[in-house]
Amino acid sequence: MYVASVTESEVRATLETMFDLANLEHGQQGDHGDATGDDPRSVLESAGFSRATEASAASVQRLAQRIESMLPFLRELPDLDIDSAAAKLNAELTEIPITPSIVDHGGVGPHIHWTPPTARFDDQVMADILMALAQEICDNGTIRFGRCGADDCDRLFYDATRNRSKRFCSDPRCASRTHTADHRARRRDT
Repeated sequence: MYVASVTESEVRATLETMFDLANLEHGQQGDHGDATGDDPRSVLESAGFSRATEASAASVQRLAQRIESMLPFLRELPDLDIDSAAAKLNAELTEIPITPSIVDHGGVGPHIHWTPPTARFDDQVMADILMALAQEICDNGTIRFGRCGADDCDRLFYDATRNRSKRFCSDPRCASRTHTADHRARRRDT
């Protein structure tokens, strides 16, 4: 998915990939349903980033470090208003050399690349991620960004549900533990 995220489904896929990368430290299953373990390259390959397979280990490592450096911003994103989120994202955007162009390759049809073909892989992925974040903040504010509602989990997620009702990360144990605890508490109270 080296292409820019301009459609709603592309924005969703890019943001889910961003959170899968951000959550790697937990060794959880990603929102794409694939076991991501602790390998950024496999997350990117599963998400369809076509250059992930041949990207250098150094480029993949730089990307992982860049996502890690964004964690404070990503963790506070669900609590930010649009203006604060936009200001912080604008600061991130100044770090990426964005040079949009329309390209047509690989049978995908015309689409936008945010970086020139000579850009490093990590710059290309970061440009996709930052532009998807920008699009989401412009379209929906910060309402679709969340933290897992389980007491013992701090994973982040993108809520793509129609009614924005997602409360838990993609680890099914979090919802199950919380619902079981709530049920037991209700039974004790009766």
